[in-house]
Amino acid sequence: MIELFKAGGPLYMSILTLEALLMLAVAFVVALPVLKGETPKKEKIDFIKSLGLLAFVTGIFSQAISLYLAFDAISQVDGVSPAMLAGGLKVSMITTIYGFIIYLIALLITLGLHSKLSFKSSEA
Repeated sequence: MIELFKAGGPLYMSILTLEALLMLAVAFVVALPVLKGETPKKEKIDFIKSLGLLAFVTGIFSQAISLYLAFDAISQVDGVSPAMLAGGLKVSMITTIYGFIIYLIALLITLGLHSKLSFKSSEA
């Protein structure tokens, strides 16, 4: 796992990790009142999904920058092998996959909180 973190680039992987931690912290703060039976505003729950989406977009952005730099380096060198090109494309996908996983977790948390609230309101 640490190898993937290093291969994905410490800068963008660190940014994505911070976004994931922020999303989890907000989810925890929003989920506590829900578990106690209170009803938070819908916007607070949807903010969790927005933070996950930010991580996904950050992953795509970092992939675009990585691909640009890779293609720039390839254009300056003659005789690039297909294996080298495929390796570069594989590495550039790491941040996108990480951002997608963060977004997926945010969606699951959001759906869980919404279903908990809708189940609670249907009981009343």
